[in-house]
Formats: sequence, C-alpha cells, structure tokens
Amino acid sequence: MSKQSYRVCFCFRRRFRVLAAEAPADVKNLFNRYSDNGVMSVENLHRFLIEVQKEENATLEDAHAIMNNLHDLKILNIFHRRGLHLDAFFKYLFADINPPLNSKLGIHQDMNAPLSHYFIYTGHNSYLTGNQLSSDCSDVPIIQALHRGVRVIELDIWPNSAKDDVEVLHGGTLTTPVALIKCLKSIKEHAFTVSEYPVVITLEDHLTTALQAKTAEMITQTFGDMLFSSDACLKEFPSPESLKRRVLISTKPPKEYLQAKEVNETGATKGTDQTDTEAWGREVSDIKARYNDKDDSDEGEADDSDEEDPTSQQNTAPEYKRLIAIHAGKGKGGLSDWLRVDPDKVRRLSLSEQELGKAVVTHGKEIIRFTQRNILRIYPKGIRFDSSNYNPFNAWTHGAQMVAFNMQGYGRSLWLMHGMFRGNGGCGYVKKPDILLKAGPNNEVFDPEANLPVKTTLKVTVYMGEGWYYDFEHTHFDAYSPPDFYARIGIAGVDADIVMKKTKTLEDNWIPTWDEQFEFPLTVPELALLRVEVHEYDMSEKDDFAGQTCLPVSELRQGIRAVPLHNRKGEKYNSVKLLLRFEFI
Repeated sequence: MSKQSYRVCFCFRRRFRVLAAEAPADVKNLFNRYSDNGVMSVENLHRFLIEVQKEENATLEDAHAIMNNLHDLKILNIFHRRGLHLDAFFKYLFADINPPLNSKLGIHQDMNAPLSHYFIYTGHNSYLTGNQLSSDCSDVPIIQALHRGVRVIELDIWPNSAKDDVEVLHGGTLTTPVALIKCLKSIKEHAFTVSEYPVVITLEDHLTTALQAKTAEMITQTFGDMLFSSDACLKEFPSPESLKRRVLISTKPPKEYLQAKEVNETGATKGTDQTDTEAWGREVSDIKARYNDKDDSDEGEADDSDEEDPTSQQNTAPEYKRLIAIHAGKGKGGLSDWLRVDPDKVRRLSLSEQELGKAVVTHGKEIIRFTQRNILRIYPKGIRFDSSNYNPFNAWTHGAQMVAFNMQGYGRSLWLMHGMFRGNGGCGYVKKPDILLKAGPNNEVFDPEANLPVKTTLKVTVYMGEGWYYDFEHTHFDAYSPPDFYARIGIAGVDADIVMKKTKTLEDNWIPTWDEQFEFPLTVPELALLRVEVHEYDMSEKDDFAGQTCLPVSELRQGIRAVPLHNRKGEKYNSVKLLLRFEFI
C-alpha cells in the first residue's frame, strides 16, 4: 500500500491511497471450499482444476507443476511447500501461467485438408510503413507481419526509373520504393520464425516481359527448394501440412506492363495518419452497412479480369508463369461466371470489400460454395488512404480465406483479426468450421443471416483488473486523480450474436473490482470472438483507452483466468490484465 499525490492548483495537492490487489469475494469463497485450515493442498488444487476450471484431464502432476511454478515465480516460499494460502492462490489465478487460451494445445486442428479449408492470416500492401499514398515502402513491416504469424504477404512490383530492375511500391502514389530483392530476402529469413506453415506471396505485377524473367530469377535464386510451383493449374489445393516451410507465389497470368498514373499533391494529402479517435474510438462497422457506389473505388488493385486473354499469355515470360502456384483472376463475364466452380481446377478470386458487400446480397450461397474448393481474397477499398480496415466478418461468414488487412494500422477491426488468429496455436491457419465446408442434407449451404437456435451461452464474470499502476505514469489518465475505469465486454460474429455490454465505472481506483456478470447467447459459437476493452471515463473529453483483447470463443478455457490486455497496436502490456471467469451454460 502506498500514496499518490495529484496537483490541483499551485498551493494544493490531493493525496490518494493506492491499495494492494485483494481477492474478490467469489475467489475467497472458492478458496474456503477447497482448503483446510487456510491451506489448499495439492489434492484440493487438483479438485479445483477439475471442478471449477473444467480441466477434466488434469492430473495430480499438473497440480504439482502449478505449485512448482509458483515457487519459481517467488509467489510461494519455502514455508508454504505443503500448499497454497489465500494470497498465493489469488496470485496464481492472476498469473501468466493461468491464461484464457490453452498454450499446451498448440496447433491442434487438422492441418491435412486443402488450403481452401482454412482462414489464412493475410496482409494487404505488406510493404507500407503507414498510409497508402505517401508513406515509405520497406521490408520492416513485412518482417513484423511474419513475426505476428501473417502467412500471406502482398507485394506490388514495378520497374525502377531506369527500367532495368524491379521495385516494390504502391503505384501511382508518392510512396518511396524498396528493392524487390530486399523484400524477398527478408521473407526468406523470417518466413518461418513463428510458424512452419506455408507463406504465400501475392504479386500485383506491372512488369515488362523482360523484368518478369528477372523477377522469376530473383525468386528462384532466393527461395530455391523452398519454392512450391506447378506447371499447370492445380485440381485441388495441397494441405498446409504438406507445404510446411514452403513458399508459394500467387498472381494472375500477368498482362503487359501498364504505365503508372501520376498522383497530384492534393490527392496525397488524403493519406494523413489516423487521429486518435479514428484509431480506436470508432466502433466496428455493421456487417449489413450499405455499400455506396461512389465509395467503390478499387484504385491500387490491378484489374484481373482478363485471366484467359490469349494476348496476355503471349506477353508473359514462361519462367515467370511457371512459378505461379495459386492462379488468380476473375475470368470473363460477371459475378456468376467469376464464382463458377470448375471441377478440374482451383483458383483464387479477389474482390474488394465493396464488391463483396454487394455480392453477398445477390450471390451469398454461391460465394460459400465457391470457397469450399477455391480461395477468395478480400481487400480494402481503394479510398482507405489512412490504412484503416473493414469488418472482416462479412468475408469470414461467407468462407473467404484471405481477408487482406493493412497490418501497419490499428483499430477495432484489426483487433478482431488478431483475435481470430490467436487460435490454433497462432500458426496463421485456422480451420473453417464444418458449417462453411459441408452442404446440408438437401445440399443447402450455411446462411449467416438465418434465424438459428442458440447453441450455447457464454457467461463471463468480470472480477477485476490490475497493472495500470505499473505500466503508466500516474497522471496518464487524469492529471488530478487516479483513473475511473470501466470495461466493455461483447461478442463479434454473425449478426444474431453481435453485442457489447458495459460494467459500471469505478472512480479513483488503479485496481478496479467490478464483480459483474454478463451472459451471451450464441447461435454460431464456432465463428464468435470475445471482445474485451477497458476505458477510463473522462467527463470533459473523450474517454481514454486503457487496453483491449480479442479471443476465439471456441478456444476459451472455462474457469477463472488471467486475461492480458494489449495496446492499440495489439502489443501486450507488461502488467495490465483482467481476472475473468468463463462458463458455458
């Protein structure tokens, strides 16, 4: 326990007592139930793991391991070897060794299905350090994305000014280029740092035939045996398991080089950085939001409508074409033709977020059938100059595998992306649920807007939070008093499951104890993400951000768990966490 002083005016200071974290009443009651004479033995801890934490396969050795961990963390000392006292039990529940997702599970999903059966962690314009119009191009954001587990890297490739080499840049903008070879070497070095599963490089090609040949040579020399390629279109995609530590190239059979259009200075000014409000204060857009034709700008994404144009094929360097493992393109005709499933070959189709929004209204079922065999990539609309993102659930609920995001940005949409790919050991591949992969008895497919029965209800008890005192300056939230925290808890998923709820605000308290319960009925828990945010109430200005996380509901561990919070960019705080209880009822 300590005291803090806050200056109110030149001659007056307010003093506040900072109390140590205290176990909530529910934790005290559970300790009393599973302890004798104020001590919880290894045997009683084992019972607690099975009955309260719902760890049905927990063994006595697991309970011993927890005790040993607590000794290693200096939570238990030599005088408490026979069991846990209340303070040690509480500290165990609030420790990093009690996370909401089971780290021991690792990569636990079947990885032997075709690539089209997985959601794949996908970047958009992966080389940009900031906005889409005037930021630098670099290999640094590519490396950062790979270290986060991103498995699809996008590169826009253009001739350099001398027309004798290949650069990566966002064409028709003021972005400064980076050499393609530098990006390729960085991908090779960092591709499998956090995941052994395949990396896909999607190329947006604006090259001459000669530079295509040079690009093919660079790719071949850089990746060597790591490269997976096919002389013909694949009849079925290989599995992630069969492609471990392999690199795949995905692009359309390229067209003749098109000269970049120049952008004027007035256009570049639209690429200013996000304001603080835009970065985190805006709620995730409604999946059903109307799509305005005026906003349907797909600048920055090359038109891929002439996949089968024989003239295009003649202008393609053969050694470049042979590298393409995942062929992309829309083909001729309209949306119905684009979504036609070919039993003899698989391919990748790209749609903007706007195109998808319109397509799901008229062709929702066809999209889901298409994605059962083929790959659908969704990318941000062209007017997102600030590198913001969109609600990914319209794509995920229709089976789209590659939902391309600007990883250098931040905001609630990106937090959902982080949450989805915390699943399956963070390997960058999450198996799509069976409802998106299999037709029903009458050959019907999943309808994300159908009125479905509730499958389960998630009950969340929000006990308390701590750690801000250690990670922030004492005047960070309020210059005149300790912070006034509240938490927001909710679900992202299909429309029927979406909801956000809020705790009460606790004034002047670095260690808020809300002790509130919330229930979330879920119709499609397989696609649901739990959203958690903490804010600090500010009467005169916008509330301050105090942490967030997003977790896949299907992988939540029942029981009382320590849930670490992250900053706006998705980086975990050193100390800030919440104590929550999860129950499926």
